[in-house]
Amino acid sequence: MNDGGQRRYGPLGRALVIIPTYDEAENIEPIVSRVRAAVPEADILVADDNSPDGTGKIADGLSAGDGQVHVLHRKGKEGLGAAYLAGFRWGIDHGYGVLVEMDADGSHQPEELPRLLTALKGADLVLGSRWVPGGRVVNWPKSREFLSRGGSTYSRLLLGVPIRDVTGGFRAFRKETLEGLGLDGVASQGYCFQVDLARRAVEAGFHVVEVPITFVERELGDSKMSRDIVVEALWRVTAWGVGARAGKVIGRRPPDAGRP
Repeated sequence: MNDGGQRRYGPLGRALVIIPTYDEAENIEPIVSRVRAAVPEADILVADDNSPDGTGKIADGLSAGDGQVHVLHRKGKEGLGAAYLAGFRWGIDHGYGVLVEMDADGSHQPEELPRLLTALKGADLVLGSRWVPGGRVVNWPKSREFLSRGGSTYSRLLLGVPIRDVTGGFRAFRKETLEGLGLDGVASQGYCFQVDLARRAVEAGFHVVEVPITFVERELGDSKMSRDIVVEALWRVTAWGVGARAGKVIGRRPPDAGRP
């Protein structure tokens, strides 16, 4: 990673908080209200994957009453990565200088957003981290914590990225950072999407900063974590790591480096 202290960063520009949703009818109104209170200068984009429970309609109602809330209706459930990619493109096309990833279920606390945005003034990418000093999780079973910590450690060691919370999804990007990550080549879905963007940022030499957050387990609705998501993350991370090491052994970068 580049030393951010040796680089001058321009102003951040307008911020867009992207909130992907699928069946989050119980959570969407409270989370939008909290984001608006925490960072009133920021806009919100709800990227809804045609939720059967009417989340998209609720979001439309919020947008009708608040010009800083926008809704991107997608045709169906295509995964977290696809929703974020669509949100990133929408935000860049509409002139936002900062794009934020945040869950709809309240696990990412909007009240911590100002700290991420402040840190971004001297960075290319800021990660809200559960596994740096000061970070923590609340109401997680030990099995879930073990899985998350283990996944981050495995990814960090295999990929050689100096990031403690590689899988976390509470992030703030500068627009220029996203434009430099080769998003057209990102095919990973689920939570592996977060690992993919983190490794791309490190490989591209961007200055990545982690700030501690408190991650709170959702109280309403169902978790989207599944066995398929874990399996996809495991095999993709392994393939990336083995490919990178093979390239070093033969003295060149593997042909698919930087692509899933």
